[in-house]
Amino acid sequence: MRDHPDIGKRVELISCSDPYAKLKPGALGTVTFVDALGTVFVDFDDGSSLGMVEAAGDRFSIVKEDAGSR
Repeated sequence: MRDHPDIGKRVELISCSDPYAKLKPGALGTVTFVDALGTVFVDFDDGSSLGMVEAAGDRFSIVKEDAGSR
């Protein structure tokens, strides 16, 4: 779903169910893709990427942009 409204939004990781991911809560990234099953693919600022699946226990929040930072 290349035209999903969350693509390009900044997110903050709350929790991740992947035992091999080295991401910590608070990690920031950008949504790059959302597939038909609802997996949200994020490129994190530390260079890692992850497909987030809410049904599997992955949690993140959309980061609201600070109007003063534009």
